[in-house]
Amino acid sequence: MSQHHALVTGGGTGIGAATAMALANTGIQVTVTGRRQEPLAELAATSDHIQAQACDVTNSEAVAAAFSQAVASFGPIDILINNAGAAPTAPFHKLTAEAWHEVMAVNLTSVFHCSQAVIGTMQQQGWGRIVNIASTAAQRGYAYVSAYCAAKHGVLGLTRALALENATTGVTINAVCPGYTDTDIVRAAVNNIMQKTGRSEAEALQTFTRSNPQGHLIQPEEVAHTVLWLCQQQSSSITGQAISVSGGEVM
Repeated sequence: MSQHHALVTGGGTGIGAATAMALANTGIQVTVTGRRQEPLAELAATSDHIQAQACDVTNSEAVAAAFSQAVASFGPIDILINNAGAAPTAPFHKLTAEAWHEVMAVNLTSVFHCSQAVIGTMQQQGWGRIVNIASTAAQRGYAYVSAYCAAKHGVLGLTRALALENATTGVTINAVCPGYTDTDIVRAAVNNIMQKTGRSEAEALQTFTRSNPQGHLIQPEEVAHTVLWLCQQQSSSITGQAISVSGGEVM
C-alpha cells in the first residue's frame, strides 16, 4: 500500500493520530489535518511518511486550499479518513441553535466538504477508500448529546448513500463506529465528573465503561487497526458498512 496518500482529519491526537501512525507504518504517505498545529507537528516529527497541514474542515475554502497543498507534496489523495469531531454535552431543552450548528459543522458538514474534495479523483483513478469515524452514536441514541447523535446518524446515512453511488467505481465508503474510547476527550470528561461529584476515578470511569459489555474503554489503536483493514486492497467488497468497535455494545 506504500504508493498511496492518505489524509486524516482531526489527526493530531487520539484515534486520528493512532490511525495516521498505523497507515504510515505500512509506508503510506499521510497528511494529518486539524485546527491546532502543535500536535500535528509533533506527530509529523515522528515519521518521514507524515506531514502536517492545519485546516478548519468546517470551511470549504480552507479544505480546498489545504487539500491542494497536501496533494502538491504527496500526490493525489486516494485514502480519506474523516475523523474530526466534537461531542459537547447538554440537555436538549438547553441546547442552543449555535451549539447545534457547530456540532453539525464539525461532525457532518466536514465529511461532506472533505469527501467531495477527493471523490472525483478517486473515481477517475478507479480506486479509493473513504472511512468515516462515526461512533456508536451513529447506531443508537445517548442522552445529553442529541446533536452529536443526530450528526453521526447523518454521517452513517451519507456513508451508505455514497457507497451505493460508487459501487462500480472501485471506491469504497465505510463507517467505523467506536464506543467510548481512551482519548483526551474522555479522560477530561472523567476528571470533570470527579471534580463535580467527588467520585473516585474508577467510579467516574464507570460512566463510560458500563455500556461496554467487556467493561473497558476502546483503545485508539483498535480503531486504527479496523481502519487499516478497510483500506487494504483485499477489503474491496466491503462498502456501505457500519463496523462497530465497541466491545459488543452494538450488535
